[in-house]
Amino acid sequence: MASSEIVVSPVVGKADLKAFIDLPKRLFAGHKGYVPHLDVERREAFSPDKNPLFKHVEVQFFLARRDGRVVGRIAAQIDHAYLERYGDSTGHFGCLAAEDDPAIFAALFAAAEDWLRQKGMKRATGPFSLSVNEEVGLMVWGFDSRPMLMVPYDPPYSGPRVEGCGYTKIKDMLSYDYDVQNAPETLGKKLLARAGLADRVKVRTANMKMFDAEVRTLVGIFNDAWSDNWGFVPFTQAEIDHASKAFGPVIVPDLAVFVEVDDEAVAFIVALTNLNEAITEFNGSLNPLNLAKLLWRLKIAGVGSTRVPLMGVRKKYRNHPLMGAGLAMMAIDVLRQNGKRLGKKTAELGWILEDNKAMNNIIRLVGGVHYKTHRIYEKALA
Repeated sequence: MASSEIVVSPVVGKADLKAFIDLPKRLFAGHKGYVPHLDVERREAFSPDKNPLFKHVEVQFFLARRDGRVVGRIAAQIDHAYLERYGDSTGHFGCLAAEDDPAIFAALFAAAEDWLRQKGMKRATGPFSLSVNEEVGLMVWGFDSRPMLMVPYDPPYSGPRVEGCGYTKIKDMLSYDYDVQNAPETLGKKLLARAGLADRVKVRTANMKMFDAEVRTLVGIFNDAWSDNWGFVPFTQAEIDHASKAFGPVIVPDLAVFVEVDDEAVAFIVALTNLNEAITEFNGSLNPLNLAKLLWRLKIAGVGSTRVPLMGVRKKYRNHPLMGAGLAMMAIDVLRQNGKRLGKKTAELGWILEDNKAMNNIIRLVGGVHYKTHRIYEKALA
């Protein structure tokens, strides 16, 4: 069919938003690597009234229809916190999903790019759904791998279709599979001993009685450790508070590990329970029966897989040839020990930028196996 038969329009009202949320369920049903988000979570994530991200990000959602039938979706975004930091007139796209038809992809990108141009943007990058601190990248490898919390799924045809619209790779991001039960102890203790830190280092887990303070400590380390990373935008306090509440059910205190030097927290690692494993057959619905199943699986039956979305070492230690790796490995060791005791089987470590050689080397040294790749694209907006 010709692209002229495709109509792209902004999302307006609850019916359009429902169609926007529901589309991937139809497109990707039966795909091994895909589990739908919970509808209630998506509605909150896409709500300016509930998601504090919208305080600094302008978003326009679009739907593509052919003969009245929804066949694609995309979001266009202006992140003012990003622009304040980088000043490069770059807008973003995200939430991309469409039937395998180049005309649909072309129509979606045309709408998103026009909107970005009207906002004065000269370049588009993505996908960011809806920011660099949420779901990032387009899956280009590992399509049949384990579905994971906050890790985008895309079918094999999406990458070529995006590239067919004039987008080129900026960065690849790697994710690693980590065998919690069988991974060996790391060299962390030996490295810290050689660095003269052995008697000054303590490792502890999160104190949930001081949850707010622990979150502030974690974010302080994260914002320092990641500040030089490509595309970094710091969390706002409102986003921190929102995320802390949203992820409460999948936070396990023994899987939130801090490493202290002279009683100062300088490194951390956090593993979250993989919600996707617990909601595999829900198809996005959290009805009373599914809610009961979810609570049973999270609290009693247990979920065997976890994801490490956040890890960091303060810059003043990270760049030392022994300290940075030693502190990171010590955090991983305690996470592995606690995860093994709790019956966790696997952890996904990622994402890691492909050119972050130090962190990729550490992950491989501790037993991580690369099993997913997501790609970030760019295009000049003439």
